[in-house]
Amino acid sequence: MAEIIQRDGTWAFDGTTVRITPGLHRSVPLFRQTYGEVAVPLEAIAGVVFEPERKRGRLRMRLREGADPLLQATGGRLPDPADPYRLVVDVDRAGVAEYVAEEIRQALMLDQIPKEPTKAYLLPGPPVPVSVRSSDGTVSFDGTRVRIDWADTSDRVKRATGPRIIALGDLVQVEWLPNSGYEDGFLRFVTRETAFSKLPPEKDPYALDLWGSARRDLLTALVATAVTARLPHPSTRGGEFADRQRPAGAVPPSADHHDVLLRRLRELGELHREGVLTDEEFAMTKAAVLRGF
Repeated sequence: MAEIIQRDGTWAFDGTTVRITPGLHRSVPLFRQTYGEVAVPLEAIAGVVFEPERKRGRLRMRLREGADPLLQATGGRLPDPADPYRLVVDVDRAGVAEYVAEEIRQALMLDQIPKEPTKAYLLPGPPVPVSVRSSDGTVSFDGTRVRIDWADTSDRVKRATGPRIIALGDLVQVEWLPNSGYEDGFLRFVTRETAFSKLPPEKDPYALDLWGSARRDLLTALVATAVTARLPHPSTRGGEFADRQRPAGAVPPSADHHDVLLRRLRELGELHREGVLTDEEFAMTKAAVLRGF
């Protein structure tokens, strides 16, 4: 067993798996503490390196492309401190860090682990159900559908459409950009119908506009990852993935759904007549409501 324990967290390697546990110190970002322990199988690792510095060093793990839904969902945009595959190492533990890195490298060489992209996810992502409250609303995922409940501060177009419910089978992909504190981020759920939508995140009823606490908004990556882990792997795109259709036995909308649809349309009509929604906003919102049903 090769192990290093630091305030930032713990890496333990047993020959087949690197178990990464976040530290409990207040300096450890909320995202890493919430994401929790990550068990990385050896076959998912492309490489590991220790980067020494004058006061502290860093252990960094590089995963094979396509192995991890977290990296797929975030596209390498996670801030460095929130990256679970990075460990800050005190200078007096540099020798231990080098030993851990070398043990992993030796195992990769002995097992002849390829560095090519994987054809399936080798890590599971966060468990479901998962729910995160962001600056623009609350987004939840139960394993089969995404639900967005808008906040009082959300754009009026979004609030006019009511809660957004998206079936997993209707999703093409998830797009995520973190709120940096200087520039807004977003979490967008792309469906077949909205794939070519040009709406900005603040007005898109299929997107959360991330403009509040960067620390809290970063947690939306949990939902992005959980959904991504259950979508077809990127290696299948352009083939079977592109041909996915709604199941033939889909149940038609119930009378309750029909009543809700009529009520939403009446509410939109009233907002339009009162001048709350412009002609363009009314047409766009009405189309979004109809797509949602």
